[in-house]
Amino acid sequence: MAQGQTERVLSDAEFSAAVAAVTSAFGDPTRRDIYLLARSENGATATEVAEHFDLHPNVARHHLDKLAAGGYLEVVLERPGGGGAGRPSKRYRAMPGGTGLEMHVKSEDLIVRLLGNALGLLPPEVAEAMAEQVGEEYGRALAAQMAPGDGQRSLRSALQAVAGALTAHGFAAHTESRSGALAIISDLCPFGDTAVQHPVICAVDRGMVRGMLAGLYGDTAPTTAANRAQGATACVTMV
Repeated sequence: MAQGQTERVLSDAEFSAAVAAVTSAFGDPTRRDIYLLARSENGATATEVAEHFDLHPNVARHHLDKLAAGGYLEVVLERPGGGGAGRPSKRYRAMPGGTGLEMHVKSEDLIVRLLGNALGLLPPEVAEAMAEQVGEEYGRALAAQMAPGDGQRSLRSALQAVAGALTAHGFAAHTESRSGALAIISDLCPFGDTAVQHPVICAVDRGMVRGMLAGLYGDTAPTTAANRAQGATACVTMV
């Protein structure tokens, strides 16, 4: 930490979100061991993990994708034979700068406030469309890290993967069945007071859901049924 800077103490909600993210990523003992293997200098592929731990390749890939979705591993595409023809393989490596287990908040408060202020300068419908587009593009990028080229999943399993990624980003999310439809419930909001002052920023996480589902399942049209910024106890995104 630079001289003269003070470390901000996490609020109860932020601490809970950080704990939930770490628990989601590392609560499984096998996944913890897989992460330790991927921390090596050369990282690991799903095939190497499967062979090392005697797992089915799909199970190994699931654990690696979960760690990648949480921001603990990065995915590097490698061409066979050092750049030759053929389908590239995915090698998972530890993200630079550590795991984030120090419980620091991932999003910078200043950046979030500036984003809210910038959106507040635009007409509401333009700001909402822009916020959702930004979220969707980020969601698609997350989906590409989670399971690029692995084919489509069922909607329920895709939603569970999306909820896990949202939890890793501070939303403390889970899936539920509501009124005959599937929903993602987010009990926390990493945007904090900025979402209360500029509710349009809530379109970002709706866009993230749309983008991740597009990559993991197919095009959907998620809608916001409730959000904390308007006084609800949780944010609810219906799919």
